[in-house]
Amino acid sequence: MKKVSPKYKEAAKKVDSTKLYSVAEAVALAKSSAYAKFDETVDLAFRLGIDPRHADQMVRGAIVMPAGTGKKTTVVVITAGEKLAEAEKAGADFVGGDDIINKIAGGWMEFDRVIATPDMMGKIGKIARVLGPRGLMPNPKLGTVTTDVAKAIAEQKAGKVEYRADKTGIVHVPIGKKSFTEAQLMDNFKAVCGAILRAKPASAKGTYVKSLTISTTMGPGVKIDANDASTVSL
Repeated sequence: MKKVSPKYKEAAKKVDSTKLYSVAEAVALAKSSAYAKFDETVDLAFRLGIDPRHADQMVRGAIVMPAGTGKKTTVVVITAGEKLAEAEKAGADFVGGDDIINKIAGGWMEFDRVIATPDMMGKIGKIARVLGPRGLMPNPKLGTVTTDVAKAIAEQKAGKVEYRADKTGIVHVPIGKKSFTEAQLMDNFKAVCGAILRAKPASAKGTYVKSLTISTTMGPGVKIDANDASTVSL
């Protein structure tokens, strides 16, 4: 049985586990119940009424957080020709072609996002087994395979977050840090919840958002009223 720390027990007393809180109440409660000395991440967990085993019911996408993510994103751009200079000018942390691919194949992983131009995707197949399991494989649907590398870099640096339903239909999305103001967390919440709602598969039947919980890295989960979440995200 997992041992629960005294600090967690004290924080959990602030939360009524039987209650569905409004979004504003839940955000405030999640912040006030965070107790770790480090700047905890604030996370949303959506339990969706989908069956991810079916391709037409997969929920996946990316969104730029209005208030950022609170963390520095290290961006690698894999490209060639004129795009090399464009990527460097746009602020990419690492830029290259075959040299970067070989470096990653050799075990180098000191980055958070990979952006690639379409002409390099054939070569990137060499490191797909390395990038794929870590969720780093460039994908045109997520805006990380593009000829507009400047825009892609700017979005990643501004706080673009990817989300994807796991095999049980749960989507985890970080919306900021404990140090964020409630207004900043609310702005990010609205953006994320709106994106998830718009991503509802046409083939999904019944209740789409079955439950929604907000929590910090170490803090207790706070259940959110899905109806209120839908209203504030319009």
